[in-house]
Amino acid sequence: MMWLQTLLLLGLVGCLLDACSGHSSDDEIFWKKFLSRRHYQRVSEKRAAPTPAAGKVPKTRSAASKPAGGSDSALDCPPLGLETLKIDDFQLHASSMRHYGLGPHRGRLNIQGGLYEDDMYDGGWCAGRSDPLQWFEVDARRLMKFTGVVTQGRSSLWLSDWVSSYKVLLSNDSHSWVTLKNGSRDLIFSANREKEIPVLNLFPKPVVARYIRINPRSWYASGGICMRVEIMGCPMPDPNNYYRRRNEVTTTDNLDFRHHSYKEMRQLMKVVNEMCPKITRIYNIGKSYNGQKLYAIEISDNPGEHELGEPEFRYTAGSHGNEVLGRELLLLLMQFMCQEYLSGNTRIRRLVDETRIHLLPSINPDGYEKASEAGSELSGWSLGRWSQDGLDIHHNFPDLNSVLWEAEARRWVPRKFHNHHVPIPDWYRSTNATVAVETRALVSWMEKIPFVLGGNLQGGELVVTFPFDRTRSVTALREATPTADDHVFRWLAFSYASTHRLMTDGNRRVCHTDDFTKEDGTINGALWHTAAGSMNDFSYLHTNCFELSMYVGCDKFPHETELPEEWENNRESLLVFMEQVHRGIKGVVRDVQGKGIANAIISVEGINHDIRTASDGDYWRLLNPGEYRVTVRAEGFSVSSKVCAVGYDIGASSCDFVLGRSNLSRIKEIMQKFNKQPISMRQRLRQRRLLDT
Repeated sequence: MMWLQTLLLLGLVGCLLDACSGHSSDDEIFWKKFLSRRHYQRVSEKRAAPTPAAGKVPKTRSAASKPAGGSDSALDCPPLGLETLKIDDFQLHASSMRHYGLGPHRGRLNIQGGLYEDDMYDGGWCAGRSDPLQWFEVDARRLMKFTGVVTQGRSSLWLSDWVSSYKVLLSNDSHSWVTLKNGSRDLIFSANREKEIPVLNLFPKPVVARYIRINPRSWYASGGICMRVEIMGCPMPDPNNYYRRRNEVTTTDNLDFRHHSYKEMRQLMKVVNEMCPKITRIYNIGKSYNGQKLYAIEISDNPGEHELGEPEFRYTAGSHGNEVLGRELLLLLMQFMCQEYLSGNTRIRRLVDETRIHLLPSINPDGYEKASEAGSELSGWSLGRWSQDGLDIHHNFPDLNSVLWEAEARRWVPRKFHNHHVPIPDWYRSTNATVAVETRALVSWMEKIPFVLGGNLQGGELVVTFPFDRTRSVTALREATPTADDHVFRWLAFSYASTHRLMTDGNRRVCHTDDFTKEDGTINGALWHTAAGSMNDFSYLHTNCFELSMYVGCDKFPHETELPEEWENNRESLLVFMEQVHRGIKGVVRDVQGKGIANAIISVEGINHDIRTASDGDYWRLLNPGEYRVTVRAEGFSVSSKVCAVGYDIGASSCDFVLGRSNLSRIKEIMQKFNKQPISMRQRLRQRRLLDT
């Protein structure tokens, strides 16, 4: 009977490969469109780009660009979703496991293990025995056209385990299995030679089945059978849609959903600028190590100039070059805002008219090129993360935390040392300092523009982190280290996380080891893991800008077929967070003649962190709803205080100040006018004594 079942299974596979007759389903239509679009893009490389229609962004591809995701065959059928968690734990099975933390649910590509071994969150699937009878199985819950397998070894700081060769078996009922053949022999695939670099094996021909098994045949001699896996495959047409992927998300936005090379990114920004020339401006903040310009786009009703009373906002992405999702989200955001502004969307128009928005999609274009060359499934966890000269740009800023905390320990604050605008140490600005050129460009940009609020998009998790990112205790690996504005930061983080489709979903699976849904998808950076010199801490301590990090997806480099869903996951969050720049108080500090006073200090009673006015005297202070006593100080002027109220509705409350000249400054002006210096009381007493004698 076994040979009969095998023949029936092979007959079914052959029938499906020859496209058995049936009615087209929604899935079939989608994949026909996707595959035809890929074919069109390859053909259109040889043609001139068409003129864009009004209100639409053309989908162009340069001839020199390489499709993200590896080879064309792998790209035509995307990953099933072990890494993105579309495949849930109940779809993963194994012959055995070493313990629960190394169960089949952990056998996902790029999953990261915890700091300690043998806990609930280890870095891969490991078989309970080391013999050729072990297997790892994926149930697709529908018929799939499987095209390949990607494998890694176990993620571990201490141990080395990986599989060096394996067989692939397929089934439609999980009872009868057929092994992929090379002629009459079983096909054995060469796998990993170390534990981190992903290895892709494409099948000689696509194979249709519901279940797929990986049967390890050899493994690292000093380790055991451990794997992290991704399966490449396309869903087959299903007339009844019975096995339709659950929670499938589609988008109606007409945007360019694909990965963009550096040249394509620049071209797309140019297209957006040409579509919306009155509200956009392209500029660059500097160059990367390899000389690529760091382009940003400004979106405002008066691009190119700071308007009195209008706050400045920024989004940045790509400081880690392999965390590609944030880069693409910002490219989608600029397209979306341009299109919606032209279509008359009142929400977008109000945001553009009342805010000066800056989008910097690729801080580390050199790192991105390394990751994109390998592709979305083969770049691993760290390829392209660092700058060309090997620096982590996001944590390459001066450590101002220790400078401030030392001043506080010596009780210099606030009489000898300010609690804000902490100066950068001289050594950091020297040419010999270990500072990336990209970081220097960011520092100059942050000092030049009076940003109020910013978000940097990261990848590999689903959480929003807020300062401080470094623990006060030098020995603590993780410890809650709040700022003076902790309540404001918590609200800002929650505003993004709560409007994201997945971050606060208590039913979702954790990406790696931490369940952030317990804290509403947010966490203090130092409580997660300590890191000195972060962009968030530097921004808070050196400028007026409150900066947070948004980890926007478990998969750092998702396949481009995932981009529409990722856009839907993050679109509302991106907009809501931008709107928070209008929460708190704002105003202008002027002298009695009506001239704005620059560099005036704005203090809020009960909050040990001040801000300063911009060059025109305007300021913005992010605050939660409530009443606050605000005090303004400026050199040469008298101190002024008043109570300012912050409401619950979006829209900062106006709180202006007029400062008169102080008595001491008036005396100095008079004495300077008549070329005389003020005489001290001690000198006056001496003169009187001389007269008396």
